[in-house]
Amino acid sequence: MWWSMMREAKVVCRELDCGNPVAASRGPLIEDGRRGVRLYRSCYGNESSIRQCDIRGGRGVCNGEYYHHVTCSESVRLVDGAGLCSGRVEVKSNQSWASVCEADFDRQDAEVVCGELGCGAPAALQGGLYGGGEGQTWDKEFQCKGKESLLLDCDTSDRKHNTCLPGNAVGLTCSGKKQFVTQSTLFVTWNLLVQPDISLTDSMGGVSRGHQGPEMFRGYSFTITCSIQPQYPGGSFLLTSTGSNRTQTQPAVNHSAAFLFPAADDSHQGNYNCVYDNYVFSHNFSSESDLLSLTVTGN
Repeated sequence: MWWSMMREAKVVCRELDCGNPVAASRGPLIEDGRRGVRLYRSCYGNESSIRQCDIRGGRGVCNGEYYHHVTCSESVRLVDGAGLCSGRVEVKSNQSWASVCEADFDRQDAEVVCGELGCGAPAALQGGLYGGGEGQTWDKEFQCKGKESLLLDCDTSDRKHNTCLPGNAVGLTCSGKKQFVTQSTLFVTWNLLVQPDISLTDSMGGVSRGHQGPEMFRGYSFTITCSIQPQYPGGSFLLTSTGSNRTQTQPAVNHSAAFLFPAADDSHQGNYNCVYDNYVFSHNFSSESDLLSLTVTGN
């Protein structure tokens, strides 16, 4: 799973100019519990922006479990290689990337770079292995001990050589990680649709407000209404219930839909939520309401 996300993570890090991805994981969206819409994105790894990746069919409500966190290395990257763990060594210097001269880099330095990028031990280290490099050249000699977590944690010294000959930019291949050639999928959250609202009303006075939510007397009718702020025309509402495990769908008319329940009974007790679906910009999107917890009381 980790490596199945790394191809898209590489695109994200490149777009942010933060080097190569170090880690990719799945987890909740920080503390505020926001929801968003998920899109299936399929990348090859060479795109310059996540928006250039293909959108694959798919839709759904994006809650905490669908968010992916990407950690990028802000100090070192491998470029022009065959995968995430091979390429020409470049170090970030003054917000720009600089190649490293072969004479200023040894195996202990390479061990730190491979470890920082989440790769295995160095397998090949050679000047010009992945091109000579263009533009700026790193002006220090690294003196790593091989145990540092980050390349920029290593000691450095002034260069012994004033110049780095063309073609001597160091190339590195790390081993120990399987590189996948197939496409993979990353959930990208776009808040394209606003969150719908859910409410309960009755015309017979059978509802009261309890500590956990509305309480409905048995035998009384009630209506659950799903609504959304005007944003896009059309769409539909799906009403789900944990009590009956039934779902109902209605088209959105004037951005709302009313679900009538003629007589409350024990099967109507449980949590309800509204899911708004709409086809916008040639893709399906969804957005989910908060939960409404209903209790049925009385004889």
